Amino acid sequence: MSDGAAVRTTVNGGVLEVVLDRPKANAIDASTSQELGRVFAGFRDDPSLRVAVFTGAGDRFFSAGWDLGAAADGEEFEADYGEGGFGGFGELPRRNKPVVCAVNGLAVGGGFEIALAAEFVVAAEHAEFFLPEAGLGIIPDAGAIRLPRILPPAVATEVLIGGRRLDAQEAERWGLVNRVVPATDLRAAALELAGRISASAPLAVEAVLAIDRATRHLSPEEAFAYLRSGDLEAYERMLASKDAQEGPQAFVEKRDPHWQGS
Repeated sequence: MSDGAAVRTTVNGGVLEVVLDRPKANAIDASTSQELGRVFAGFRDDPSLRVAVFTGAGDRFFSAGWDLGAAADGEEFEADYGEGGFGGFGELPRRNKPVVCAVNGLAVGGGFEIALAAEFVVAAEHAEFFLPEAGLGIIPDAGAIRLPRILPPAVATEVLIGGRRLDAQEAERWGLVNRVVPATDLRAAALELAGRISASAPLAVEAVLAIDRATRHLSPEEAFAYLRSGDLEAYERMLASKDAQEGPQAFVEKRDPHWQGS
């Protein structure tokens, strides 16, 4: 995966841990984003890996987002951030596995956008989320797209252009965060969640993600029609899989299922 100083990885069973380590604020420049993209592409393509946990080093910053120091040195806002987009996985093509973000402190700008791209977020009690871009003369592209789909319009707009900060508890109330835990418990809580996800059938997980992405914009009637059309490949693959037979058989035999991903 990666042994670079800025991006550290550890594999534990089917779980990939990714740690962003760029003192002092875990800000991300183009080369770091490209490295994260390579890490997450490897995660996507490795059948032994089921879920990734992404966090920042230290206890103050999850990530301060775009490295303004690099910007001051000439790096453009629309730089090449790699195949996964800024942060490595938010725009990664064909990513069919979930990411858990363990937010260990301030998630600022692009750091907040990274958390918004994850399927699950566990936050330390002292974590905060905010988007300062409008005050810097730019906008948070991913935030402007994703945040209004989660928050009520008035709240999303205040966060996007009014400088509103969300603490971890408020983020949990609005559904941005799955759970809030003491900072000392953050890694364990994220790995526990990742372990439960990893224990599920991989093709079932892939099918759920595919259905959500394909039908979120549709009415329930339209979504069901699309689901039954036979055109959703991940769903059809799951239905025809050996794992779809293994799950009920393991339940009847009172044993843990052995997933093959096929």
